Amino acid sequence: MIKAVNLTKKFGDFTAVDNLNLDVSPGQIFGFLGPNGAGKTTTIKMLTGVLKPTSGKVYILDLDMESKEIEIKKRIGVVNEEPKIYSHLKGYEYLKFIMDIFQMNNSEIKRRIHELCEAFGVDYLDKFISDMSHGMKQKLVLISVLMRKPEVIFLDEPTVGLDAKSAKILKELLKKYAEQGITIFLTTHILEIAEKMCEKIAIINKGKKIAEGTMGELKKMGKYENMNLEELFLELTASEEDIKSIVEQL
Repeated sequence: MIKAVNLTKKFGDFTAVDNLNLDVSPGQIFGFLGPNGAGKTTTIKMLTGVLKPTSGKVYILDLDMESKEIEIKKRIGVVNEEPKIYSHLKGYEYLKFIMDIFQMNNSEIKRRIHELCEAFGVDYLDKFISDMSHGMKQKLVLISVLMRKPEVIFLDEPTVGLDAKSAKILKELLKKYAEQGITIFLTTHILEIAEKMCEKIAIINKGKKIAEGTMGELKKMGKYENMNLEELFLELTASEEDIKSIVEQL
C-alpha cells in the first residue's frame, strides 16, 4: 500500500531524508517516529506527492507516484500537523469544496459528515475558519478526510490540539478503519499512542531509518527487552546520560 525505495531528499547541501526504504501492508497502522527535524514531515510530503524526491521512488496502492500522481491523490487522505485551510470560508463551505473536488457530493457523504460532526463535537460549521481555534480546525480537516474513507490515510501528529475525548475517538476509529483494510501511516511524538496502536514502527533520525519492526522485534534488537517504546526510542536517539547532563546544566 505504501512503498519507498531509496527515497532521498536534499535541500542544497543538507540531506533531509537519506536513502529511506519502507514497505507498508494493507490494513496496517504504521508508526513513523523520530525527533524534531528527523525528516518525518519531509517523508510524508514525498509519499503524498507534495514534494518531489531528489532520488528514489514512491509507490502508493502499487502505483508509481511519478506517473500516477493524480490517481493516487484521489484515493488517499492527508491530515497535516498544521491545518492549512482557506480562512475566508465557513466550515460547511470548506467541506462542500472538498466534496466537489473529489466529486463525492452525495447523500452517503453527507450522512458520514453528520456522524463525524456528532462524534467530534463539531457544531461550528457556520463559523468562518479564521475564527476557529487550532483544535477546531484540526477536527474540520479530520472530518474532510475521514468522510471520504480513503484507502490510505497519512496523519502527521493528528492528536495535536484535540481534546481528550476527540483524541480517544480518533484512535478507536483508526483501529476500526484498519480492521476494514484501510492503511494508516502515522507520525506522533506521543510514544504511548504509537506503542498501543501501531502494528509496526519505524524510527528515523537525522534523515536515516535506524530501526523498524513490531514492538517485539524492536526489543530483540539489543538490550531493549525490558524497555517500553519511550525508553527504547530515547536509547536509540538520545542517551539517558545526555538528558541528565542537559538538565544539570540548565
